[in-house]
Amino acid sequence: MYRYIIVRILLMIPTVFGAGILVFFLMRVIPGDICLTRWVDFGTNLDPYILDLCRHKLGLNKPILNQFWEFFRNTLTLDFGTSMWTGNDMAEELKPRLALSLQLAVMALAITILTAIPLGVIAAYYKGRWPDSIIQFFSITGVAIPSFWLGIMVLVGILIVTQKINGNPWMPPIIFVSPFEDPLNNLAQLIIPAVVIALRYIAITQRMTRSAMLEILREDYVLSARAYGLSETVVMRRHVLRNAMLPVVTVLGNEFAFLIGGLVITEQVFNLNGIGALLLQSLENADYIVAQNLVMLIVLFSATINLVVDLTYSYFDPRIRFN
Repeated sequence: MYRYIIVRILLMIPTVFGAGILVFFLMRVIPGDICLTRWVDFGTNLDPYILDLCRHKLGLNKPILNQFWEFFRNTLTLDFGTSMWTGNDMAEELKPRLALSLQLAVMALAITILTAIPLGVIAAYYKGRWPDSIIQFFSITGVAIPSFWLGIMVLVGILIVTQKINGNPWMPPIIFVSPFEDPLNNLAQLIIPAVVIALRYIAITQRMTRSAMLEILREDYVLSARAYGLSETVVMRRHVLRNAMLPVVTVLGNEFAFLIGGLVITEQVFNLNGIGALLLQSLENADYIVAQNLVMLIVLFSATINLVVDLTYSYFDPRIRFN
């Protein structure tokens, strides 16, 4: 087990390094200049000396290989540097946004697990009957409806309903507050986005659970367990559900990794200042430092989640051994 973990961690190094090379040079290829963006209001009257001074201050006039070495060195030493656009320390600017995105992802994942897996079990058990038909209808609907559109409709609905009930429209809080400081305010801000985000993943995970369950139900050992007189609850929980969890865990792991930095549009809809919003802002401003660090953070997080998912396989299937 420990040898396998060490090998996987070592294999993560070229993955992260390759992602670093890719993001570094892609950022230089994308059209845009942070100095031009910063001084765009001056138009054609902008003094070229100001642009040269700005590029010199930000280190953009250095040879490209020197810039890459500096980026690589800072990545190895976990030195996030300062934002080219705001001048703020990257680590301090990242803390509240990472906390928000991580909590939102955990809440959405928890809602997905608690809802999708039971629905998948019910749909598989009642295959072809009315519970299965109803669940599949809502599952297809959940996959088809974009999360950002659903978020807009939910916000509009909240405004209309609260206006009629209270006389004043209500909206979720905008400023992020730690759950340890004000749990109710924190929950009021994130529960609605978490549910909206989770609906799509509930649909995907439910369909995967149902498909895996139906495949396991056809296995001979399930028929043998029933022939031995085991109760249907024991058969479904111990012999079917546990063996059907391997593809479900894989899907959940991929979804969780995506939730950290892939909710750009949803964060914009709910006005959440998370990792996705910061990444979009850095790309718009050509802020190389912030964009590079965020992509590297997301890649590292995704690689770690994949490792954790692989390690959980041995729990659900004892036949799997890591040497």
